[in-house]
Amino acid sequence: MHQYRLSRLFIAVGLSVAATSTLASPQAFMSSRSFAMGGTGVAVAHPSNATSANPAMMAADHHSWSDDFGLTLPSVNVRVADEEETIDQVDDIQDVIDEFDSLVSSIKSSSNPSSGDAAQLANSAADLRDRLVGFDKDTMRANIGLGLALAVPSKTLSVGFFTNANLTATVRGDLSNGDRVFLDTVVSTAQNGTPGAVQGVINSAPVDQDGNIIFNSQGRILASAVGEFGISFAHALELNSGDTIQLGISPKYVQLQTFQYTESVSGFEDDEFDGDQYQTDKGGFNLDIGAAYAFGDEKQWNAGIVVKNLIPMKLDSAASRQDLGEEVRTLKVGPMATVGIAHKSTYHVVTAEVDLTQKEAFGFEDDTQWLAVGAELDAWRYAQLRVGARYNLASNDDNDGIAEETQFTAGLGLNLFGARFDLGALISDADMGVALELGTAF
Repeated sequence: MHQYRLSRLFIAVGLSVAATSTLASPQAFMSSRSFAMGGTGVAVAHPSNATSANPAMMAADHHSWSDDFGLTLPSVNVRVADEEETIDQVDDIQDVIDEFDSLVSSIKSSSNPSSGDAAQLANSAADLRDRLVGFDKDTMRANIGLGLALAVPSKTLSVGFFTNANLTATVRGDLSNGDRVFLDTVVSTAQNGTPGAVQGVINSAPVDQDGNIIFNSQGRILASAVGEFGISFAHALELNSGDTIQLGISPKYVQLQTFQYTESVSGFEDDEFDGDQYQTDKGGFNLDIGAAYAFGDEKQWNAGIVVKNLIPMKLDSAASRQDLGEEVRTLKVGPMATVGIAHKSTYHVVTAEVDLTQKEAFGFEDDTQWLAVGAELDAWRYAQLRVGARYNLASNDDNDGIAEETQFTAGLGLNLFGARFDLGALISDADMGVALELGTAF
């Protein structure tokens, strides 16, 4: 499982899912503006971003330069969490295994192994044991997102078209206690016994078809994807009080997919990443609904609510290697409600929102339920400075991998000659991320 192999893994998973649908992870897709503002958007999304944040916002009042048409082509974001440099560890472990196999082969073929040969093997075995112990439960997560959207706001009926893309893959190491016992035995025998005794220990170990000792410590890969594309509608209603409420709906087609691959260190093959036996998929129609309410003397306040995926959907993973301890995992996509409030003017936006429901993790990561705040300063439409933060309210005392806690974000927007460029960045104790978006609005 060398570093280049894991790079090929993420490419293979992405290509295999993209062949059947656009991708979105169980975590909702974020535009670059939302990404830079702590993941907010329910009460502040611009028309082309409203299709993924809150369809009702397509019919809300925005800057005059973005009220008539919005196009996002494309929006891309990437997040990576690798607390213990997991990929580098895997690469190093593979190198040590190669060295260990070479020493074992030399001792096995020798009619009279020397004490020096045994000492070298003991050092290699101790190094491999320590690396496998250090690798146990270490986890890496990669998230790659892509979005396209078109919105045509109107005083009567606003219409938008969208497709989201987001892939989440997690990689984790699991130590086999049998490997640890075997390597401890090699070390102690080499240090306290004779070279012949060392030869006896390695001769009794199980080997693969190439004659190399089999190690049962494992690499586990879990990936989840939810592909969606659809159309959004929104309409603004004037209330008797003079305030305005916007209502939105997004019927869509959703494609779920899981990818679960578990293999022993000795048997890991990079060309099996995209095998059909490791994947499951399922599709169906779903629905998002949203509302937004503008109020205040100058309509400077806006409240929003969105409920995504009104129809619950589930998909079990393949778990094709139950002989290696794989368990069936369930990818769940169900109703997710988020509420938000914002204060805005010509030159600023300040917003806060909270998830009312908790998102259950599929891979080696935390469940999430975000409380987020974001702000944007606007310099006469031509430039925007954005900041944000969000905190995970979900209880994760028994989390199974990468922790999701507090994240900080920032970003910059530029609007020149009708073209829009948005850049966002994210950082936390575990995560680093970046987002980029191109588009236009008028």
